[in-house]
Amino acid sequence: MKTWVVVVGGTNMDVVARTSAPLVPETSNPGHTRISPGGVGRNIAACLGLLGAPVRLVSAVGDDAFGAEALRVTAECGADVGSVRRVPGATGTYTAVLDDRGELVAAVSDMATVDALELETLHLTDAGLVVLDGNLALPQAARVVEAAAAAGVPLAFEPVSVAKAARLAALVRDLLLVTPNTDELAALTGRPLGDWRSSVAELHDRGVEHVWLRTGAEGSWMCTRGQEPVHLAAEPATVVDVTGAGDAMLAAWIAAWLHGADAVEAARQGHRAAAVTIESPHTVRPDLAAAIEKHTSEKGS
Repeated sequence: MKTWVVVVGGTNMDVVARTSAPLVPETSNPGHTRISPGGVGRNIAACLGLLGAPVRLVSAVGDDAFGAEALRVTAECGADVGSVRRVPGATGTYTAVLDDRGELVAAVSDMATVDALELETLHLTDAGLVVLDGNLALPQAARVVEAAAAAGVPLAFEPVSVAKAARLAALVRDLLLVTPNTDELAALTGRPLGDWRSSVAELHDRGVEHVWLRTGAEGSWMCTRGQEPVHLAAEPATVVDVTGAGDAMLAAWIAAWLHGADAVEAARQGHRAAAVTIESPHTVRPDLAAAIEKHTSEKGS
């Protein structure tokens, strides 16, 4: 039975520094730093594991202590890490600076190890869904898309950033789901930022079933081919750390979709997951399932 979610993407260590007062540029700021496993693909896989979905991570880490720690923590979340390669060298890093409100100020992503990920074969015989994150180099991402199409497995694509969306734009065809923000959507189509409806229509014309357009504090738009876009308001949350919220959002959508939810209801569950992640200091909240349930009960949403 095809039940597994196969997530192909980045694994790294997050180095997140947050100031304890309003950030002053071009000087040292007091604050605190935490180091924990991250990477878009890894985060999605870890969240899916915590939500009870059968999930396998395909990625690469270095043969260093960071790599070993990333694998250990991800496995403890319930994800299968047997397909993660250990390669010579250092595990990738994502270094972020947050202001005292927990909002992202700047970040640097060093994903050379993931760029070198080799995918001679991708086993999808037991897969019900493939998730691709935009951290992969174009040749490897193309192999994932081709393998999923050949196996008849639907694919969800998370663009990750404007530069990576532009790099992989040609692959965004005949997919189940694409999850861009407004800037990434423009990069996928080459259309103006303000013309998001035309960009969405273009992706539908390319065969994309669902475009889930994230608009930050304004919520999101779930755009399904042949239907009017549906706006979903962001769930109320007190910001502690925004890191990982989008990854939890997608994981919760997938978990709900696997259980038969339609795209809009799955998106609502995604917003709940994002809210409880934002309220946690963890990139992947260890009590994610319980936190979503509590949030839903308290907010009545």
